This record gives sequence, C-alpha cells and structure tokens, in this order.
Amino acid sequence: MRYEIRVDGHLSETLAGAFPELGHVVMAGQTVLFGPVVDEAQLYGLLARCQSLGLRVVEMRQLPE
Repeated sequence: MRYEIRVDGHLSETLAGAFPELGHVVMAGQTVLFGPVVDEAQLYGLLARCQSLGLRVVEMRQLPE
C-alpha cells in the first residue's frame, strides 16, 4: 500500500530525515510525505512519529497502486 501524509508547514531537510522510508515534497504551505507502508503497525508508527515531532497532520490517504 502507498500512503500520502500531508503535514502543516515546510519541513526542513533535517526534520524530513526523521522519515527515511518516505519521500517528501513541499507545496502550498504543506509538506507531503509519501511512499509505501507495509501494514497498519507501520502506519500508526509514522503517525506517532509525526505527533512526537509536533507536526500537525492535515490529511492522510491511501494512494492507488
């Protein structure tokens, strides 16, 4: 499964480095993290990482294969 997680603001390269398994792009005041997610445990881990870094998740969605 592939997911897209949009967070508020522009992530620095250092902060984006906290998500080495995901690609990222900055657009329209948001940072979009995207990439493959193996299972729900990994997805919840990514969301927990966002929370622990103080990031505000604006949207999360599964992408078509």
